[in-house]
Amino acid sequence: MLLGECESKCRHIAGVPLRPDVAKRLHEVYLAKGSSATIAIEGNTLTEEQVLQNLRGELNLPRSQAYLKREADNIIGEFHRLADEVSAGRWKRLTPEIIQSMNLGVLRGLSLAQEVEPGQFRSHSVGVLRYRGAPPEDCPHLTSRLCEWIESPTFKGPPEHEIAHAILQAVAAHVYLAWIHPFGDGNGRTARLVEFLLLFRAGVPAPAAHLLSNHYNRTRERYYAELQTTSDSGGDLLPFIEYAVAGFLDGLRSQLEEIREQVWDIAWRNFVHELFRDTDRRPDRRRRHLVLDLSRRAEAVPLSAIRELSARVAAHYVRVSDRTLIRDLNSLIAMNLVERLDSGYRAKRESILAFLPFQSHMG
Repeated sequence: MLLGECESKCRHIAGVPLRPDVAKRLHEVYLAKGSSATIAIEGNTLTEEQVLQNLRGELNLPRSQAYLKREADNIIGEFHRLADEVSAGRWKRLTPEIIQSMNLGVLRGLSLAQEVEPGQFRSHSVGVLRYRGAPPEDCPHLTSRLCEWIESPTFKGPPEHEIAHAILQAVAAHVYLAWIHPFGDGNGRTARLVEFLLLFRAGVPAPAAHLLSNHYNRTRERYYAELQTTSDSGGDLLPFIEYAVAGFLDGLRSQLEEIREQVWDIAWRNFVHELFRDTDRRPDRRRRHLVLDLSRRAEAVPLSAIRELSARVAAHYVRVSDRTLIRDLNSLIAMNLVERLDSGYRAKRESILAFLPFQSHMG
């Protein structure tokens, strides 16, 4: 049921019409979240806001912290590259070479231990949590077998369930790469990039494909505990899958609610403009601006604060009396655009929601 709801919500997100500026902002925000989460798990201290500033070319750090920015640049660059490769119809199958290229991108330009070669399978032993990673001589073979398994019929299903199977693919690949630990450094970041690739390739929208990394980072202690539990159990993936899918679904619900709010706002503003479409009289312009700017407030606004809603509302009412303001508010109430409460006035944006669920008020 969790997987089915994840698939459904991914398809809802993919089909939502948004203004280009809103879509661009959401892409940037969730790219920043995903990038921040991917590097934060490995100890990078940049905040989501700083990563977003970096994405927009607005981040300035002292030289001593330049490596933090470089780590973020590498991850952002890899996310863009993966999306471009998939969109161009390449990388239809996961291969060891693709995984190696991700690790090379993750570690490019960073100060690393002498034995670490970016993009190359390690030649030394490493520790992972409470166990040792695979013997170095086995890393190429195990990574190759992992890719064959991930692309096998085990993870293939009918087209209408492609995303659900891709979620299982992505989580399984993540866990096995963590176990194999094929590289000298950057294994966690590489595993989360593989996860993004498999989700995006199956049709998960890019903003949603970042949500697993964000979940792991927000629940970091449990993330490591679940990895350890899965290892201690002898390879039972189900507990980790349940943990990952539940977190992914929570992220999708939150993301879909944010998108719904944007769509609702656009529809409401279009509705208001439509009501005032056939008039350009000064009182109507004033009332239109008043209700639109009142819509930006979630809480009711006292009459004494109405004039301070925005610069344009202030300009409309600076030279008129309270009587005119009250008359305009009453006119908007009559149009079912505004309601008066004990605490003040609020826009009735919910009036355009056609299918609110029935709620019984009977005790």
